[in-house]
Amino acid sequence: MSLDELADKEASSPEEIQLVQSDAKFRSFSPPPIPIPVPAAPSIRSLVDSVSDERLDVMASHQSENGSISTASSTVSSLEAEKAAYEFLAQTPIKSTDAHLVEFSEAMRTVAKALRRVAEGKAAAQAEAAEWKHKYELEMAHKQQSKIKGCGSCISNDLDKLASQLTLDTAASDQLGCCGKHGICSHEVLQDKVPGPIPRPNHKMVGRKASFKLSWGCNGDKNGQHKHDFVSFEKGDITTAERSNKQILLKWESQPQTVLFITKPNSNSVRVLCAEMVRWLKEHKNINVFVEPRVSKELLTEDSSYNFIQTWDNDEEIKLLHTKVDLIVTLGGDGTVLWAASLFKGPVPPVVAFSLGSLGFMTPFPSEQYRDCLDNVLNGPFSITLRNRLQCHVIRDAAKDELVTEEPILVLNEVTIDRGISSYLTYLECYCDSSFVTCVQGDGLIISTTSGSTAYSLAAGGSMVHPQVPGILFTPICPHSLSFRPLILPEYVTLRVQVPYNSRGSAWASFDGKDRKQLSPGDALICSISPWPVPTACLMDSTTDFLRSIHEGLHWNLRKSQSFDGPRD
Repeated sequence: MSLDELADKEASSPEEIQLVQSDAKFRSFSPPPIPIPVPAAPSIRSLVDSVSDERLDVMASHQSENGSISTASSTVSSLEAEKAAYEFLAQTPIKSTDAHLVEFSEAMRTVAKALRRVAEGKAAAQAEAAEWKHKYELEMAHKQQSKIKGCGSCISNDLDKLASQLTLDTAASDQLGCCGKHGICSHEVLQDKVPGPIPRPNHKMVGRKASFKLSWGCNGDKNGQHKHDFVSFEKGDITTAERSNKQILLKWESQPQTVLFITKPNSNSVRVLCAEMVRWLKEHKNINVFVEPRVSKELLTEDSSYNFIQTWDNDEEIKLLHTKVDLIVTLGGDGTVLWAASLFKGPVPPVVAFSLGSLGFMTPFPSEQYRDCLDNVLNGPFSITLRNRLQCHVIRDAAKDELVTEEPILVLNEVTIDRGISSYLTYLECYCDSSFVTCVQGDGLIISTTSGSTAYSLAAGGSMVHPQVPGILFTPICPHSLSFRPLILPEYVTLRVQVPYNSRGSAWASFDGKDRKQLSPGDALICSISPWPVPTACLMDSTTDFLRSIHEGLHWNLRKSQSFDGPRD
């Protein structure tokens, strides 16, 4: 029965009228939700007719069950209101509304995909950082277990026992000077013969490295707080364990036998000085000399009497240099020291840096007095500065969280992530261990050692830090925020810098100013402190050399003295 017929029909009985009124009171006439259009969808008119027929059927069934009484006019008015509502819905542009809904749902689906991808990338970054932190903790735990526990009487015929039971004697609290027992003797854990491939007959190889002893000065302290296990040995090579708050001294237990020369290229004065120093060491000190292949060629071209010098032929021999060399001598500036450190991917012998450059923050020795300086170093003891290095890994997005095939990159100054030739700001996500640090938007980011605090980091607004302060500098380059200030983080953390997927462009990473690598969206850079520092010899001591370098090299806080022309009391 249609709605028009129901409107003209009179109520047959009071029970029917009451049934309709009761049903209108307890039933709702709200329309169903508008569905997304599908093929062959029913029209609004058909929905109106079907709902009207269904309502009449329900009314008839209720009439047979209940004998309620109502008026026909209320029923007709209610049905007319329902009919008017559906007719109004029929006039609504359903198709256009549904099209907007479809477009909105597609946009929301795109946003959901983007958010899910960002969440997955963040979770992967946190997992990678946690993995690297776990590896670092395992490595440190292994070193702690194998750490030398003290220093006994240095008995040469009982090496195995001393290597496992060596302990540092506790200094008396009222001791005024260094008692000589606060140190570690390297020859107690040195092997008689260095393992490695059999040397070729035409090379003069050294059978054993010189042994030495590390100790720290008491400086007249009476509190006994200077005893720390700050250095450990692995077959005579220096590696950091825990830090000491005192100056570190190096004392040879046996005479050094081999010296490696690293020189600044394309300098006539450096070449002449190198030839003079090499001949003096060989003739007066009877020391074997290693030089770079370039220097060897230059010296042999000038004078064939330099045939006693040794060099290397390939990268595999470079990896074994630390097993043959007792001391490194650099002739140049800080760049020469950086180059010398880059040759050693593991342990680094002590470095004696002669100043033949411009600034010289790490080159305290004057070249004019090289004989006295080398005599003092070869005879010992002398102060050293343990300069930390950063160990960097590049993780490609396409490698599925696996490290690239290249070896880890070690830097002595800093690693820089910048925008390269792109005109867009760099967009970098930074994590410290498993904690999110910040998003860097600007020209780039500098992750520096304390030795590199007076280099690029200082120019970008970072602080000058003593090289033996254990820490990592986190310095932005021209950040797009006035509140983005530099940070100094502890040395045991692992930093992760990732280029997010929604970055407008790629980033570029450089390591000590060279070896630039492109970081595409999804790539990451992992940085942590290397267990192998660079021990550099001091002219006086670590603090005196550092203050001298910033006074002479940077003219730090240099100003005219205030006049005394004012009134006097």
